Amino acid sequence: MRDAWIGESLLVRRWWIAAAVAGLLLLCAASGRAQDWAKAMFDQTSHDFGTVARGAKVEHRFVVENIYEEDVHIASVSSSCGCSTPAASKQLLKTWEKGEIVVTVDTRGFYGRKDATIEVKFDRPFEAAVQLHIHANIRGDIVVQPGAAEFGSVSQGAGASRTLAVSYAGRNDWRIERVECANPYVEAQVVPTGRTPTLIGYDLSVKLKENAPPGYIRDQLVLVTNDFDPKAARVPVPIEGLVVSALSVRPSPLLMGAVEVGQPVTRNLVVQGRAVFRILAARSSDERFECKMPTEAKAVHILPVTFLARDPKTAAGKLEATIRLETDLADARAVEVKVSAQLVPAKTALP
Repeated sequence: MRDAWIGESLLVRRWWIAAAVAGLLLLCAASGRAQDWAKAMFDQTSHDFGTVARGAKVEHRFVVENIYEEDVHIASVSSSCGCSTPAASKQLLKTWEKGEIVVTVDTRGFYGRKDATIEVKFDRPFEAAVQLHIHANIRGDIVVQPGAAEFGSVSQGAGASRTLAVSYAGRNDWRIERVECANPYVEAQVVPTGRTPTLIGYDLSVKLKENAPPGYIRDQLVLVTNDFDPKAARVPVPIEGLVVSALSVRPSPLLMGAVEVGQPVTRNLVVQGRAVFRILAARSSDERFECKMPTEAKAVHILPVTFLARDPKTAAGKLEATIRLETDLADARAVEVKVSAQLVPAKTALP
């Protein structure tokens, strides 16, 4: 009897050990999947700044979009290196809302090769952590002041210009050969300001053209030098600005949120001009997004937009459209805004 009891006890113990190991494996697999749901919201998880000048403004924005029905909450962001400072543009993201993890690199207090891991922690709807990676090579021999061509807010059609000082301490035959910029609305050129055996200077003139369209400008130009290393020969300089239209619409895009089939949802657009104006027409690329037209002339209009999917067979999913507003403003007759709705099946009543 005693031998039988011992044998049974050993079998039970082995069963519990096997169950515990299986449970641990499942927990590890579930943990891996838990990280995947959060990682899927990022458009990228790594960015290489390449070679940058000392003093230059170096910043990258990792876009994060809530692709789920539940609210997503960012609990914290942190960096493994004091050379970089991360911040979340917004912590709570509703369905299809976008936010940014903005990472700024300190090019004044650090130089040389810098690598950092940015950890983004979520606590809703589940706990998870996503790691983002940045890399930069900060040159100590090239200094750009100020660190970026920042135009600030510019009225559409006005244009703007900025001048930056570029200095180099090193080879006496060093030079900037040309300036490249992929943005067709930006022009740039360099003019030598001085050359000694130990220091070389340039003025970098950057112009925002008058025909630049409304919207944010986050771009860069590249100083192409005669450095021997092909990677070090290209030095980026950031360009930032906001071209403000005579007519603005907010929020843009307009998010209707989760909508049940057959249930109307209304959100308001604020349409603002620099002068009193009338809205002559509001045309949507999808007839399910309807606008209630105002009749009077104002400088600021509140435009209700209603979304209604009447067909019960309409497939669930994200719906997007464009609303074009036409006005009588002489310098901004029309403006477009994106709208979206997350369609969910209608709830069935309990018997």
